[in-house]
Amino acid sequence: MSRSVRTRPAGSGPDLSEAYDTALLDLDGVVYAGGNAIAHAVDSLAAARDGGMRLAYVTNNALRTPDAVAAHLTELGIPTGAEDVITSAQAVARLMAEQLPSGARVLVIGGEGLRVALRERGLEPVESAEDDPAAVVQGFGGPELPWGRFAEACYAIERGVPWYASNTDLTIPGARGIAPGNGAAVEVVRIATGAEPQVAGKPLPPMHRETILRTGARRPLVVGDRLDTDIEGAFNGEVDSLLVLTGVTDGAQLLAAAPQHRPTYVDADLRGLLTGQPEVTGDAEGGFRCGGWTATAGGERLELDGDGAALDGLRVLCAAAWTAGGEQGCGLDSGKALARLGL
Repeated sequence: MSRSVRTRPAGSGPDLSEAYDTALLDLDGVVYAGGNAIAHAVDSLAAARDGGMRLAYVTNNALRTPDAVAAHLTELGIPTGAEDVITSAQAVARLMAEQLPSGARVLVIGGEGLRVALRERGLEPVESAEDDPAAVVQGFGGPELPWGRFAEACYAIERGVPWYASNTDLTIPGARGIAPGNGAAVEVVRIATGAEPQVAGKPLPPMHRETILRTGARRPLVVGDRLDTDIEGAFNGEVDSLLVLTGVTDGAQLLAAAPQHRPTYVDADLRGLLTGQPEVTGDAEGGFRCGGWTATAGGERLELDGDGAALDGLRVLCAAAWTAGGEQGCGLDSGKALARLGL
């Protein structure tokens, strides 16, 4: 895809909840972590919804059904219907239904979310390679998924049936830290078989298509915590994005981001939906400015001068790093500058 290279986070006039009709929100690391609501998420989403913004929850986690996800969000204080939840299980089921005959048997390596999505598309979930499956689909099955399930997938794939994966996120955030995600399980099967799956989830087009079909969004804003799924998915879909720093991405990773991983906006958490984003001004020669901060790219490291809100400092550092890095990503040392911001 040929797109202009983003060199700084964008500013916005009105609140983001006024500028966009639909927020396409990731869940893990954005709305909740380990099943518990992230600070400010419940109140921020309520305010955005009351202001007229539609909220849709878009997750690569294929384990739970939309009903279960909606019930969990409602329990956290975020009223949600199943129609407001879009999962990678739904995206991969649509992809498979377009390529397989109606009623085809599909060997499922994953949880109930995959099985429900397949049935909705007229496909029949089965449990064994001996059930004559027409395809294999793999999605996150939770920490208790037996090792033998991977063997079933391998047996079927070695017989030549196509292999699909809901997503390939290597990690998933939880209450105790970062745990292996579906991508790690996919790698087990890939290594054993040498095969390559068709993948539906973020950042790939099938997930974006599923989201737009189900929400009807005309001016969506993708909200996420991961550069390689949420932000790259927005880039591939040619829509704007907001990165929140409540999940897996830290300041150093953001500054080193390649063009497809650079968000339109950056904020600490979901309160960013309710504010206009400050503009970053300046250039590489004279330095980039936001709030009370000025940032430049030196010979070996990023330099930060001034004082003010930490997020404004991060925004000017993004501008300096992304301009210096061009299309390759910035390799300058950012440690001292980020330490000044407490990031």
